Amino acid sequence: MIQAEFYVQDGDRVTGFSVSGHSMFAEAGEDIVCAAVSSAAYMTANTLTEILSLEPQLLLDEGCMCVLLREPGEIDRAQDILKGFRLHLTQLATDYPNHIAVNLRGVENA
Repeated sequence: MIQAEFYVQDGDRVTGFSVSGHSMFAEAGEDIVCAAVSSAAYMTANTLTEILSLEPQLLLDEGCMCVLLREPGEIDRAQDILKGFRLHLTQLATDYPNHIAVNLRGVENA
């Protein structure tokens, strides 16, 4: 199962996310759930770094991506893309509840 965790502060301010695991929906190369999550995660990370020119902490490893913003100004600028990504994964979790789980994790202000 894919585990997606969104880090939030002050109620609904998203400061980052981690996505790990495998959906096990289908064989590698044919897994639409994995493809949807991976594509959206990379689009989110690339938009933050290449379009918004932010500098999040990034961790990329086999089956795992973690993106974390620490600067308040960067967090503010990233809200639309981070909340859009959260909405996308939440909908996927509704459609494929046995293959992806989305959780929110409260974090303290930086």
